[in-house]
Parts: sequence; structure tokens; C-alpha cells
Amino acid sequence: MATIYKICPSELWREAARTGTFTGMPIDVADGYIHFSTAETVAETARLHFAGQADLVLAAIDGTALGEALRHEASRGGTLFPHLYGWLPMDAVLWVKPLPLGPDGLHVFPPLAP
Repeated sequence: MATIYKICPSELWREAARTGTFTGMPIDVADGYIHFSTAETVAETARLHFAGQADLVLAAIDGTALGEALRHEASRGGTLFPHLYGWLPMDAVLWVKPLPLGPDGLHVFPPLAP
């Protein structure tokens, strides 16, 4: 299993859990795919795009369950990032955990699987 990660505001994630499908954040909708990170890139994603934001969750997703709609494409200096061309079904979600801010203002991550 290839685990990928999504950082999301708690309220938006609760709505997705209620409906059974995550259709993306505004940037995902604008770009035409849902942005994900790997275990190696998620902390940098949090630092660059979610700095200082509280009330976030981190969702771990089974990337293999997404089939061919999931593509790894170059971004940020050629690093490959997972992009989902479609909606995320909640049955592909392995877990969802709070992503709190630490005393240094950086997000505190739970243990991640590669």
C-alpha cells in the first residue's frame, strides 16, 4: 500500500465525511485535481501552504485504492506529488487525525507511513 496524505481544514473534512466524498479544497477545484503529499513532502506542504493555521486535520489515504485516477507529477523543483483526477471516496481513507500547532508555530505530525 502506498499511503498519501491530505491536509485539510477540519470543517471541510467533516462535510466530506458526512457526504461520503471529498471533492477538494478551493485550490484543488481550481487546478482540476486534488493535491496530496507523501510522507517525505507533507511537512514542507504544511509549512508552505498552511503556516500558522489551526483547526486542520491530516488524512492518510490508501493511494493504491485510487487506481489510475492518481498520478504522480512533478512539482516543487521536480519532486513528484500525488494528484487525484477525480473525487476522493471516503472508503480509501485509512485514518484522520488532528494536525495541531506546536509551541514553535509548526504543525505537529503523527507518525507517518511511507
